[in-house]
Amino acid sequence: MTNTNGLTYADAGVDIDAGNELVERIKPAAKSTKRPGVMDGLGGFGAMFDLKAAGFKDPVLVSATDGVGTKLRIAIDTGHLDTVGIDLVAMCVNDLICQGAVPLFFLDYFATGKLDIDSATSVINGIAEGCRQANTALVGGETAEMPGMYEGDDFDLAGFSVGAMERGSTLPRDVADDDVLIGLPSSGVHSNGYSLVRKIVENSGLAWNDDCPFGEGELAKHLLEPTKIYIRPAVAALETGKLKALAHITGGGLTENLPRALPDGLGAEIDLNSWKRLPIFDWLISQAGLEQAEALKTFNCGIGMIAICAADDVADITAALSSEGIDPVVMGSISSGSGVQYTGSL
Repeated sequence: MTNTNGLTYADAGVDIDAGNELVERIKPAAKSTKRPGVMDGLGGFGAMFDLKAAGFKDPVLVSATDGVGTKLRIAIDTGHLDTVGIDLVAMCVNDLICQGAVPLFFLDYFATGKLDIDSATSVINGIAEGCRQANTALVGGETAEMPGMYEGDDFDLAGFSVGAMERGSTLPRDVADDDVLIGLPSSGVHSNGYSLVRKIVENSGLAWNDDCPFGEGELAKHLLEPTKIYIRPAVAALETGKLKALAHITGGGLTENLPRALPDGLGAEIDLNSWKRLPIFDWLISQAGLEQAEALKTFNCGIGMIAICAADDVADITAALSSEGIDPVVMGSISSGSGVQYTGSL
């Protein structure tokens, strides 16, 4: 049977030319993230990286992947797309550094029903900004236009990062009773708990563009505050040789993430009054009537990462963190047992 319809891929909803234009638009952003070890630019079938050129002698590779979650729903609904790329990078590289690995390069996956070049460019420029903050190269990615899979302006993001460390330098290491917990403050809710956040806002009767009840400007501005990227301060702490562990406080909050950095037989004691929470957490907790235990395993509650070191090394670790713009807080200690015990209250 002869086909006389003259159908094209564009007729099916996929615009290859738009994808090519997007690649050209984002090349300068990707180039701005280049670091030692990167061997080529965008456009190939794969990205090459030279570990020796990056300064490693006997490296072990570490990989991580993550997404932004339903925080994307707020970004899409409000059209504020310039910061979710930072979130995407942060969620991956902050996990890598907890293993002791310095993030080297990053790739993204952007999937949508119909490619809007301006929107995609905004998102990927945000990814490039996150990579610059993390001293990580944006070496490639995939833009998937899939009509019938996503409706309207909807899209999804995934990120993939690879880091390296010298053999034998893995974190955590040698965590012991009476070691000290040092909190690295968060920038906001980061990228976890947003299904609950959205339900809280819905129940409050507020719209995303309404005045924020706990700060200046629109509510969406505060809810979309990008995740803090901790790579530079964490690397500074690593370089002291006195850092024992790092815990990225993501889904599961303080309650479930800190124990991931502890050996069997050890738990932690945290003083909830040792740091000042951002107003957004007080509003979310009070608006929802959240029990303290629920809040502590849903949100970071103001602490985005925890560093662990010996009591004698606290001054050196806090100085290293402070040198990279972090205002660290001593928030507790390691103790025998298991899990996390709290004193004080939210």
